[in-house]
Amino acid sequence: MEDSPAIDFSQALDEETLFIVSQTFKAISDPTRIRILYLLFEREYAVNEMSEELGLKQSTVSHQLRFLKNMRLVKSRREGTSIYYSQADAHVMQILKQMIEHAAHC
Repeated sequence: MEDSPAIDFSQALDEETLFIVSQTFKAISDPTRIRILYLLFEREYAVNEMSEELGLKQSTVSHQLRFLKNMRLVKSRREGTSIYYSQADAHVMQILKQMIEHAAHC
């Protein structure tokens, strides 16, 4: 993992940063969204593939993907009539991976 600039934790968080952090945690607090993001660790998926893999309706997966895309946590690309989704934020994916590993060791 690359080194990040040091954060001065003695300073109060500004409102915009607080909002972004809270919304990101909200986005990854939903079990269905965690399952979707977990799939995207491996590779990109089309909605119908995710739906089959997760045992969920395509409308449910599409709804959650729209939310994750609005949060810039997933991105999409079109290939013919199919849209493929992949992870878009390596930082959040790393946090999610660490939380999954933490939960597995508890």
